[in-house]
Amino acid sequence: MAKYVIAHDLGTSGNKATLFNEEGMLVASRVASYQTVYAAGNRAEQDPSDWWKAITETTNALLQLVSPEEIAGVALSGQMMGCLCIDKKGNPLSPHLLYCDQRSQEEEAFLYEKMDPLHFYEITGHRISASYSIEKLMWIRKHMPEVFAKTYKMLNAKDYINFRLCGTIATDPSDASGTNAYDLNRWSWSEEIIEAAGLDISLFPEVRSSIDVIGEVTEEAAKATGLRKGTPVICGGGDGSCAGVGVGCVAPGTSYNYLGSSSWVALTVEKPVVDEQRRTMNWAHVVPGMLHPSGTMQTAGASYNWMVQQLCLFEQEEARIRKGNVYELIDEQIRKSPVGSNKLLFLPYLMGERSPRWNVNAKGAFIGLTVGHTHGDMLRSVMEGITLNLGLIVNIFRNHVPVENMTVIGGCAKNPIWQQMMADIYQTEIKIPNYLEEATSMGAAILAGIGAGLFKDFSVTDRFIHIDKKISPIPANVEKYKELIAVFDRTYEHLKDVYTDLSDLNL
Repeated sequence: MAKYVIAHDLGTSGNKATLFNEEGMLVASRVASYQTVYAAGNRAEQDPSDWWKAITETTNALLQLVSPEEIAGVALSGQMMGCLCIDKKGNPLSPHLLYCDQRSQEEEAFLYEKMDPLHFYEITGHRISASYSIEKLMWIRKHMPEVFAKTYKMLNAKDYINFRLCGTIATDPSDASGTNAYDLNRWSWSEEIIEAAGLDISLFPEVRSSIDVIGEVTEEAAKATGLRKGTPVICGGGDGSCAGVGVGCVAPGTSYNYLGSSSWVALTVEKPVVDEQRRTMNWAHVVPGMLHPSGTMQTAGASYNWMVQQLCLFEQEEARIRKGNVYELIDEQIRKSPVGSNKLLFLPYLMGERSPRWNVNAKGAFIGLTVGHTHGDMLRSVMEGITLNLGLIVNIFRNHVPVENMTVIGGCAKNPIWQQMMADIYQTEIKIPNYLEEATSMGAAILAGIGAGLFKDFSVTDRFIHIDKKISPIPANVEKYKELIAVFDRTYEHLKDVYTDLSDLNL
């Protein structure tokens, strides 16, 4: 009897394949990496054949542990906001353009001229931006006309792999909502936006539910992957929404915070969260009928890592001599500094900023530095600056919906100092689950199990996810951070013109 599911997390740097059993236990995982080609002009591309190679290698590796007959279904989560043009036979016509590919600035400007930005945001849940798929497809039409002329459909990463597995060309609402061409109010492709872009709606694939069985593993795919011919292939979803399922953020009123190199706060709601300043985004959830608004900051863990590399050389050397843990030594210093870092602020904008600033020129800064400040103050202020910025995003959402608790995942979520800081700044209970870095794969596994009939519905998340720790806010700290976050916000506003001037300097 089939009692396992295979989930693939087709990410930016590689594919992670995971094997889960019907009890929600992670049995094994395998990883295969692939290259991203970066080029001048903010270009980032991948070869889809590298994805398929990674899928076949990792699937075959997992099937050394169980029989192909025991696999109930397969589903993928995948990198979002890309653009892959295929012909009528499903063959890629050019490399895949990643979400971080920014070459379509002119197309972004064109859409700004054609449509009111707030109206566009109300339709799609997103700003007009070169980051998204439709702007990239417009660029291909202009600069690669021979490719565009042969294009049958535009796909995202997981959609192409689904095609290779079962021969069906389709996408799901979560990936569709990352194209900037999907109407979240109508749950369909936006004819208005596609027409404004000068494109034909036929270029966009059929949208299926994330839990639909869209086909079965073909004979050719079975030979390549080791899977049984006829194994159900479930549509799957974008990585952000799959991560939401993987932390149990599946019902209205639930929320989570991923804290890694970048960081985002996301919710599950029934109606779009429309911020008139367009500081946050709305996505379709992989949970049918639900939406998944989010706000993403650019450099969260990346700012912390910069601090470790640039400000913690002594701790690195001490850890090497003692054969200890550098992060524990850093925490010792942070604990010596009080809440508010003795009135020292750090602005964590080391690579510009997305939410809540949307300013590519934003820069990092220490504000309030005096001769009285210590090494520990500087380290704590970095951690606080990251969390205060995320706190602004939480507060934006709190203007629209209650935020009663927050599940936190990602590598940085392991730090107990950070856990308490989040509870105090977010003014809510923080929940730490049993798995901190498997959420995306787990979400795809749950989609596979529901689609294949192994699981009844999304309530199965309780079988996968257990809360190991809860952290409550400390009232005195909450009051201090309320004052600090207001100053933090004003500091950025006063520096906006300086950031622009610095960027314009010809040095």
